Amino acid sequence: METFETISESSSLWDKGKLFIKCLVIFLMAMLLWIPTYFIMDVVKEREVHQKEAIADISSKWAGKQTVTGPLLMLPYKVERTDDKGVKTTETQYAYFMPDKLDIRSIVVPDKRKRGIYEVAVYKTDIQLSGVFNSIPWQKLEIPAEQIQWNDAMLLFRVLDPARGINEDLSVQWNDSSLVLTPQANGQTPLDEAFVTPVVISPLTAARFSMNFSLNGSGQLLFAAAARENKIQMRSTWPDPAFTGVKLPDTRDVKDSGFTASWKYLNRTVPPVWKNTFYDLSAYQVGADLLIPVDTYDKTERSVKYALLCIMLTFAAFFLVETIYKRTLHLVQYGLAGLALVLFYTLLLSISEYTGFNLAYLIAGAATIGLVGWYVGSILRSSKLALFIGFVLAVVYSYIFSIIQLQDYALLMGSIGLFVALGIIMFFSRKLEW
Repeated sequence: METFETISESSSLWDKGKLFIKCLVIFLMAMLLWIPTYFIMDVVKEREVHQKEAIADISSKWAGKQTVTGPLLMLPYKVERTDDKGVKTTETQYAYFMPDKLDIRSIVVPDKRKRGIYEVAVYKTDIQLSGVFNSIPWQKLEIPAEQIQWNDAMLLFRVLDPARGINEDLSVQWNDSSLVLTPQANGQTPLDEAFVTPVVISPLTAARFSMNFSLNGSGQLLFAAAARENKIQMRSTWPDPAFTGVKLPDTRDVKDSGFTASWKYLNRTVPPVWKNTFYDLSAYQVGADLLIPVDTYDKTERSVKYALLCIMLTFAAFFLVETIYKRTLHLVQYGLAGLALVLFYTLLLSISEYTGFNLAYLIAGAATIGLVGWYVGSILRSSKLALFIGFVLAVVYSYIFSIIQLQDYALLMGSIGLFVALGIIMFFSRKLEW
């Protein structure tokens, strides 16, 4: 009798121990299935690199991102120096003046160029630019007027990618004269790749200027706030702009048919006149990105990061079904179902390159849920349990999708979701005899 009771107790302990061991093995299996997701992450990054290479290749044949700077006035002056031996020498230095007012109007005509499965937004823009130099504040230079070489004044104007972006001669209307801007000699000015032209300037009278030209570019168009008072207006049929720069537009109107935006910027940071050095105006730019909204790789990469959570919650559902409904799933069947969950991400990546992320997520999710639900249902011979597993997977994928969409609230959503999931598992496992 004692022997029978001993055998019964040993059998009970073995059953409980076997349940614990299986739970531990399932956990280790989930961790092993997590490893292939790192390879999938590498594939995502590789495809993203291919996309950037395609964009760079198209931009190199059309024109790259464009930034328009100027016009600025460069005025030489003489400085006399005396060395230790009393020998006097004359050195030429330069002063730079910003316009008092600058008004820019740009009409951007967008287009798309395709390389394989990748698209790049390119554009052609017609730019009208006008402004005024009020009486030149040469007194701020703190040098005698006779040392300023008024007859050698130069006007500077810069476009970031002129070789491919400008297909016509650049000219400027300077007061009553029409002047042609030419590429500067090497090192002639501190503004790289600037266009220059000599101008007639008077220290006491204002000088007005205007320019009209066309510019090709891709992806982004920026204008430097190269005046004391800047007014910039941009209009386009592009429906998805991303405004960027030192400030957002003061007014904007974005519709499916296009957008209009305008900026007013009083540049108080850069002095209106400076000498001996050149201020970098790249920190004072405004404009818009016309990139095609492709967040496929970013969202896919973020979804892969939740792969372990998806696998663990699904395996927890399997384990609860086993223990509550007294049905048995082999560890091999756990592994095959887990592989289906991993393959979800390769489906998502490959489909999203053609359909976009949201539709690809729906297709890949439906396929994975259908496959795993059918597989588990056929093993357990229960359509009810198949629907239950399908429901669990649908909730998990919907939860992860909501986290990816609500990036700013990802931590909050993730914390709440995990807390709720743990509560559900605790509720259903409270009667298990370990």
